[in-house]
Formats: sequence, structure tokens, C-alpha cells
Amino acid sequence: MAGYDSRTGGLLASSWIGYSLLFWFYPLAWLVVLSVTQWQFIGTPKFTGLQNIIGVMHDTLFWKSMLNVARFLLYYLPIVFIASLLFAAGLKRIKYGKSFIALSFLLANISSGVAYSIVFSKLFSEFGPVNHFLQQWLGVSVPWFTNPDCAMLSIALIVTWKFVGYYGLILYSGMQAIPNDIYSAALLDKTGRFKQGWAITLPMMNAQIVMVMVLAITVAFSIFTEPYLITGGGPLDSTTSPMVVMYEMAFQKMKPTWAATMSIIVAACSFLIIWLFRKLFEKNIEIV
Repeated sequence: MAGYDSRTGGLLASSWIGYSLLFWFYPLAWLVVLSVTQWQFIGTPKFTGLQNIIGVMHDTLFWKSMLNVARFLLYYLPIVFIASLLFAAGLKRIKYGKSFIALSFLLANISSGVAYSIVFSKLFSEFGPVNHFLQQWLGVSVPWFTNPDCAMLSIALIVTWKFVGYYGLILYSGMQAIPNDIYSAALLDKTGRFKQGWAITLPMMNAQIVMVMVLAITVAFSIFTEPYLITGGGPLDSTTSPMVVMYEMAFQKMKPTWAATMSIIVAACSFLIIWLFRKLFEKNIEIV
């Protein structure tokens, strides 16, 4: 019996190892090879050493796109966290139709990026329904995609719409895991609702909050569809993302080795920021 279990376990593990070798380790190894060679989709890669890295280091558009990621994070993290937290709190208070509401919000997460990008580009256009409403009721018109200061905020709002349901359900699961006895004890001590949320709910949801933030940071470094289809990286390259730069570098300028080098830098920066965030904010919370 033990031998049968070992063979079964080995077979299951080998299938996963084979999958990882094919779809993870091989692309990663090929990426590393491309970063130190010269290749244009045909022929044999020629070793060039550090030339790709030196070239990328002097690419101003790439580093501007990395700065755009930082700007995007400044908008996106607080907006998506607050919106997801409010969604989770509201979902917890709903008595009927909870599953329907949760699934309705999740539809945004599985929607086609191309489809909703086209929809939002029409909604927030200069003469779209959103500006028409604002003009009628407030007498203002917002240059959502045509002003460099507003364009990245607009992209952040659209990406928030996509992920608020997904992140909200993660936070909701954290709220549900908190024992009601803790809140009962807080009420006996005459602790107000705001203080309960600050001193009990948020600290007890540390694992879920960190998970949401890590996912949000990952999204910030990987956005492509929204800036590429809605703004084209403009105006004045204010919404150009590293993914857009890599795509154009590989398939328009025919420099896939530069794109590979850029992807390694982006992955390293993403890993570093996530590691620092977890180091600073992740805590081991135990309920005893």
C-alpha cells in the first residue's frame, strides 16, 4: 500500500514538474538567454554580453513607463483598497441576495479587457455621457484621457472597476473569519464602531489585506490592455506602461532581446516592492 501511494504521489508530482518545466522554467531560461544575446525572431541568437542591459538603461521611454507605474500605484492602491473594503463591509451587512451581488461584481473581473476598454473609452470621452452629465449638473467637463494629469487617474479608476469585486471578496472572507465574541467583548468595554474597525477588524484581516495589496502591486506592473487601447500610452507618454513599451520594442522595433531585458528588470522591481511591503506590513495574527 505504501509503495502504491508513493508511485501515485510521484506520478502526480511529475505531472506538475513537467508542467512547470514546459511553461515556467523553459520560458524563464529563454528569457535569460535573450537578455544577453542579439536575435530578431529568426536565426541563432548571438552573444552580446551586457549590450542589451546598457541599451535599456539609456532608454528614456522605458524608465518613464516605470515612473508611470509609481504614479499608477499612488492612485490605484488607496482607491481599490477603500472601494474593496467598503464592498466587503456592505456585503457582510446584506441579508438577502448576497451571492447574486458577489457574482455580479465578479463579472467585471472576468470581462474581456478589450470590450470594457472600448466601453470606458466611449463613456469617458470628451463628449461622452459622463462629461455630458457633469456639464449639465455641475457645469464642468473633465479631460479624462486628454490631460496628462487625469489620464493615469482614469486608467486607475477603470482597473479598480475590474478588480474591486475580486479583492472585496478576499477582504470579506477575512471579515467572516473574525469571531463575533471579540466584537461582543469590545461592546462591553463601550468601544465605538470606528475604533472596533481600526483596532479589531483591520488588524485581524492582516493576511487578507496583504494579499490584496500584493495582487494590486502585481497588476500595476502588468497593465497593458487599458493604456494600449484607451490612450495608446498618451497623452505625452503619461500612461505608457512597461508592458506597452516591451510590446512595441519586441514587435514594432523588432528588438525582442531588449524586451526580454526589460521584462527581467520589471519582474525584479515588482518582486522587490512586494518583498518590502510584506516585510513592513505582514504580521502573524493568531486567535487564541
